[in-house]
Amino acid sequence: MRVLIAHNYYQQAGGEDAVVAEEASLLESHDIAVEIYAKHNDSIKFMPRAQLALETLWSKKSADEVSAVIKRFKPDVIHSHNTFPLISPSLYYAAARQNIPVVQTLHNFRLFCAQAMFMRDGKVCEDCLGKLAWRGVIRGCYRGSKLQSAAVVSMQGLHRMLGTYQHKVTRYIALNQFCSDKFIEAGLPKSRMSIKPNFIDLPLLTNDSTQLRQGGLFVGRLSIEKGLVTLAEAASIYTQAKLEIIGVGPEERMLKTHANISLQGWKAPIDIYASMRSASYLVMPSIWYENFPRTLVEAFACGLPVIASRLGAMAELIDDGFTGLLFEPGNAKDLAEKMQWADSHPEEMLKMGREARWEYETKYTSAINFKQLMAIYKDAIDAHR
Repeated sequence: MRVLIAHNYYQQAGGEDAVVAEEASLLESHDIAVEIYAKHNDSIKFMPRAQLALETLWSKKSADEVSAVIKRFKPDVIHSHNTFPLISPSLYYAAARQNIPVVQTLHNFRLFCAQAMFMRDGKVCEDCLGKLAWRGVIRGCYRGSKLQSAAVVSMQGLHRMLGTYQHKVTRYIALNQFCSDKFIEAGLPKSRMSIKPNFIDLPLLTNDSTQLRQGGLFVGRLSIEKGLVTLAEAASIYTQAKLEIIGVGPEERMLKTHANISLQGWKAPIDIYASMRSASYLVMPSIWYENFPRTLVEAFACGLPVIASRLGAMAELIDDGFTGLLFEPGNAKDLAEKMQWADSHPEEMLKMGREARWEYETKYTSAINFKQLMAIYKDAIDAHR
């Protein structure tokens, strides 16, 4: 099998970029020929706004380049991750013209929400779910700009009208059942939807399941959707809490005012995993749906239970009382009580950590993921024929 991966890299590297690299390596490790067609958003800063808006709707340049790659590389399937904004949905038409099936992983809600997270003013917002997202233009949901939001919404509207999302993508990959249901509710064909989570490879160390741990840990970008205001308020309520924060972002200044919060900046993965192997629990207080938090799987792999918002995919991925604890989204008092309980019951948390590792081993390893991915590719190829 030959797989052409298409991805538009972000200016700030994130989870999607890591998934692309890891899936490419996974395929190559099984002797599958892989080529990556990539664009990078660093080039946006040099583009006129009008040109960028047009490229977002339809990039003839990307379509021509993809066509040339297809003719040379002759892939059996194209696996697209992010086409926004420089590759554009023209990718799907380039594939169709040369009779190549397309698999699209849905890492966020960009096809239906200008802001991509179904969030506005610090709360979940589904005003545009299943509708033309004109409200996103009026509210300037994309980067606070009505003009830029208009470009995103125009892309959504044009390709909705053309039937691109319904007919030009052979198979979609949602990262969990919750997100799959949302995409179907928004209008994607249920018959073309598959579910495959992300994966990670981390060996189990001896002390992962035997050594008592201490304190809480947060890993991620320090931004509003991550619920850090709730975490800070919980730390003020439960003053005995000891929280280590790994990450950078705009909420850093607010977190600095709390004596029981230790800001570590960003760290290399090996150092993050070391922290995960010594903490008692990971905190995920996000106030948006979180399609599939990679950090959660890393925590499970390290035998670390997760205390998270009972919201979206987190409520599906965490078995309350077995692999972690769930609290009411945005409720600092509830979060503080869960953290206090965790600190007061180290043996129970260690047991949850063992359950979390078992969850990882049965669902999120590379071996399991490879089988799932190949089944989706085969299904897409067979359906396309």
